[in-house]
Amino acid sequence: MEWIIAVLAGAATGVLSGLGVGGGSLLLIYLTNFTGAAQNLAQGINLLYFLPAAATAMPAHVKNGYVERQALVPAICAGLVCSALAAWAATAMDVGLLRKCFGGFLLVIGLRELFREDKP
Repeated sequence: MEWIIAVLAGAATGVLSGLGVGGGSLLLIYLTNFTGAAQNLAQGINLLYFLPAAATAMPAHVKNGYVERQALVPAICAGLVCSALAAWAATAMDVGLLRKCFGGFLLVIGLRELFREDKP
């Protein structure tokens, strides 16, 4: 039964990653809540998951014109610097605090999405 849940979690995170909306967040929830992985271990697994998922989704997004090339270099540079700093901070943090920060992040984003008014 465990492998069925793992396959379903992989399929769901794959779909979300392909859509470009963050399958990694769902993967973290699956790993911490269903497999009992510690938050910091789940985040490491998520980083490895992201590489092939992004590599397989990117060609379709580029082909369909969903990548703004002028924004790539500044976004990549800022992302590299901030991800290095955040990884340093996350690996130094207590796992319990890390879980609370991630939960708070999900709560804020979820509430924002629930109450967002779409503009025409």
